[in-house]
Amino acid sequence: METQTKTAIILGATGLTGGILLQLLLGDNRYSRIKLFSRSTIGFSHAKIEGHLGDLMHLEQFKAHFYADDVFCCIGTTKSKTPNKEVYRNIDYGIPVAAAKLCALNNIKTFIVVSAMGANPNSSVFYNRVKGEMEDAVLDAEIRETYFLQPSLISGVRKEKRMGEWIFKQLMKAVNFVLAGPLEKYRSIKPETIAKAMVWVANNDFKTNRIESDLIKKIAAKSD
Repeated sequence: METQTKTAIILGATGLTGGILLQLLLGDNRYSRIKLFSRSTIGFSHAKIEGHLGDLMHLEQFKAHFYADDVFCCIGTTKSKTPNKEVYRNIDYGIPVAAAKLCALNNIKTFIVVSAMGANPNSSVFYNRVKGEMEDAVLDAEIRETYFLQPSLISGVRKEKRMGEWIFKQLMKAVNFVLAGPLEKYRSIKPETIAKAMVWVANNDFKTNRIESDLIKKIAAKSD
């Protein structure tokens, strides 16, 4: 059987989940080229990687190079890292929506975005509201296959220190075992699990476009 060769775009490859996703795609023979769009380098080179440096707040500058089979968006920030709400919105809403518009413009068929549990455009919580508004705006681009992964708290060690998040993660470790049944989706989730699920969804028929944390884990298990 002939090996399928696809091109992927990753937005956020320098982050926790995006970095793991990159490693998965580098080892996946279904992908022959991986385009990275970022403001800084990942620190190593690979024959599959095609890097493009620039300000993701102005993603349209990459229009001529923004062609792929699958686009993976792992962009996201936090209140502690980005306390200015306008800047926060420009990142968590602006970048995925700009990417969706480029996907539509360049006839890219698959767009997979890491969103968040509780995303709701009508939420009174700013973080959840921005994520919900982002999802609705991305859907307006009418990309053929659009998926939002909505994880609970993502575990793992980040490059930057987030003390409040670290403390909450320690608490989550203690309560995860009591979160069962309908509460299972609130358990913390590993970035490796999210990355595996993104790759699986991109390469298999899947009907649900909003994928909550418990379902992310079930999908990821299919790739093991």
